[in-house]
Amino acid sequence: MAKAGETANFSKEERDAMKAAAAERRTTRSRGKKDPEALRQEGEAEVRAKLADMPDDDRELGEKLHSLVAEVAPHLVPRTYYGMPAYANEAGKVVCFYKPRSKFKVRYSTFEFEQAANLDDGAVWPVSYAVTSLGDEQLAFLGERVRRAAS
Repeated sequence: MAKAGETANFSKEERDAMKAAAAERRTTRSRGKKDPEALRQEGEAEVRAKLADMPDDDRELGEKLHSLVAEVAPHLVPRTYYGMPAYANEAGKVVCFYKPRSKFKVRYSTFEFEQAANLDDGAVWPVSYAVTSLGDEQLAFLGERVRRAAS
């Protein structure tokens, strides 16, 4: 039986993510004729707003990841993806995104890569990393993966 706020198929968080994705698609269509710098500025504002709405622990991780992506892959354009901070290539395809643990009320946040990421390495490779804290070593590790994914 579904809990309060849930349907038989989707939780409230899942429905909220789907609504956010639909709104993002409408926004993307309306941005179609804008110049790349305007897209970057609007995306940056969206990502910053999402980060500001997060609980402190998620926001801290998200801000570090946002700075990391901006540093190692400045050509990726910030945007939101299902209501989460994400970074897209020149074709508008999401390469990577940050899924805060508070979004789906889970144990840890993740930093994930999508199909557009250039990570292929043999027959098996990771596309998602659990993130509980980010020190210099973890930032260097993820930075190398972002650099490769965005190449």
